[in-house]
Amino acid sequence: MLCQRVCQFGQKLVRRRPLETRGGSESHLARCLSTMDLVALGVGSTLGAGVYILAGAVAKDKAGPAIVICFLVAALTSVLSGLCYAEFGARVPCSGSSYLYSYVTVGQLCAFITGWTLILSYVIGSASVARAWSSAIDSMTGNHISRVLQGRFSLHVPNLAQYPDFFSLGLVLLLTGLLVLGASESALVTKIFTGMNLLVLSFIFLSGFIKGDVHHWQLTQQDYELAKSGSNDTYSLGPLGSGGFVPFGFDGVLRGAATCFYAFVGFDCIATAGEEARNPQRSIPLGIVISLFICFLAYFGVSAALTLMVPYYQIHSDSPLPQAFLYVGWAPARYVVAAGTLCALSSSLLGAMFPMPRVIYAMAEDGLLFRCLARVHVRTRTPIIATVVSGTLAAFMALLFELSDLVDLMSIGTLLAYSLVAFSVLVLRYQPDQDLHKNEKTEVEITEVKPEPEASSLASVPETGNSKTLKSLCNPINTIPTRKSGQTVYGCALLLALLLTILCLILAQWPSLLFSGDPLCTTSAGLLLLLIFGITFIIWRQPQNPTPLNFKVPALPVLPLMSIFVNIYLMMQMTPRTWAQFGIWMVIGKWLSGDKGPLGWLTPALFPIPCPQIVSNAIKGGLPGICKWGECPIFLLVVSFLY
Repeated sequence: MLCQRVCQFGQKLVRRRPLETRGGSESHLARCLSTMDLVALGVGSTLGAGVYILAGAVAKDKAGPAIVICFLVAALTSVLSGLCYAEFGARVPCSGSSYLYSYVTVGQLCAFITGWTLILSYVIGSASVARAWSSAIDSMTGNHISRVLQGRFSLHVPNLAQYPDFFSLGLVLLLTGLLVLGASESALVTKIFTGMNLLVLSFIFLSGFIKGDVHHWQLTQQDYELAKSGSNDTYSLGPLGSGGFVPFGFDGVLRGAATCFYAFVGFDCIATAGEEARNPQRSIPLGIVISLFICFLAYFGVSAALTLMVPYYQIHSDSPLPQAFLYVGWAPARYVVAAGTLCALSSSLLGAMFPMPRVIYAMAEDGLLFRCLARVHVRTRTPIIATVVSGTLAAFMALLFELSDLVDLMSIGTLLAYSLVAFSVLVLRYQPDQDLHKNEKTEVEITEVKPEPEASSLASVPETGNSKTLKSLCNPINTIPTRKSGQTVYGCALLLALLLTILCLILAQWPSLLFSGDPLCTTSAGLLLLLIFGITFIIWRQPQNPTPLNFKVPALPVLPLMSIFVNIYLMMQMTPRTWAQFGIWMVIGKWLSGDKGPLGWLTPALFPIPCPQIVSNAIKGGLPGICKWGECPIFLLVVSFLY
């Protein structure tokens, strides 16, 4: 009896959504976005204000002129995830992005965790960019705005901002109204800001090659001593390292690349527009690949121009580009940089706010959040309730909270989503054929009639069976996937994810022991690598699904596994406090979802406060006169806490 209940519980956790897409007539959202719109959305979301600051910070303390190599390594690493998103976008062009992909492949529990974490990432990202926008305007006015607000509305509450940021509040609400108007209107504004940002970055790139000096990539100790003797209090010199093009060695390049990796986060917002693209099977893969390429060119050009204009140890970490133009005698160019920063922040804010209601809409449609959040406006054909609720939440956080401590929590959501998408691509490519439009499955299985063994040979059956099983794994007889081969790949992929997690934990927590030759760590890592290579070989030998797609990830299964490894390794770098915050956010999500989502049976035991879903059902069942209030998320939250 207990085993049966455990099996039923496990089946609920891994319950998967069937692969299906909506045609143009069945889609609730408007199919109005072109490939250019998706490219602008991806570039705008990825190429934020960090391009004006990040290159200087990394070049000064971690990589020097080799910052260009850091961005190249980071771009290639991001492409691993980008290619996986591109294939899934071509395979399942619906709203929801990695939430939907994990629901199709891994199951409801992982899908809920992914979707709920993505919502947190987008909310924190939107609020953070809004506060950065406000700070940029404040610095242009000589910090006059912050002084006035701090003097009149000073807050003395732990974990809150020093003063309420009404400017950020108004900006987020304004863009929320723009998103309500429609996807095409939002894409138009994004294209304008992104185009202006690219023009400014092109100006910086050309200026660097006009006013730059190649000698700044070949600096020596003599140059450093000369700069130190002529320095004053306006800036502080950074470390020289060993000088030359790679002053901090290969280790510095790797540390810089790990930091630069987060500069390419944001392209996944393209996948959330799958239900609004005119030709999603073609536009989503093209949009993701082109966006990443444009972002790499921008980061590469700006970092090269910066290190050519200024010696890397003289770069100002807080305002590298304005001070670089001041260094070469082009002081008025600072205003061009300021305009570009505001355009980058505007497009980045829109890029962070655009996917947030789409993920909420997809989860609500599947019943994991309030059903009313899936309501679509008849005229604009946008998820209006989800847009207003998510925009209000982001505006509230931008108004009151200092979000610098939550940036790592936002990164967990992104890295988890990247890992699950790579896992999904790895698994689905080896599954039996499935017609997405007719939702039909076709499988070809070869059965063989084997004679029963004689009694005298029964002793050799286990050994023969094991050898045949291993042989069938390494040399399958089928040329197309079967149910058995699909289950084999699924199990091997889960085992690989576990082994990669253990390996990344060793690399992240005990690197000194590993590289110093500690017997236990070295042996453990060696055995893990041996198992990983063996299981990867088994997956590689299985037949792939021959169904044609507009885009497929090359070099399967190596590229998805590399993406999973990089993402898990970066997640292992997070602090225990960040993981504790992540757990709290998951508990909140479980309370909100009530008994409709995964682990629903735990709700009455863990949460004495009734969840909004239960309150909604009670209102509709016992108070039909105010049934409409049972669909209002804000009302349900208030009633739940008052109870």
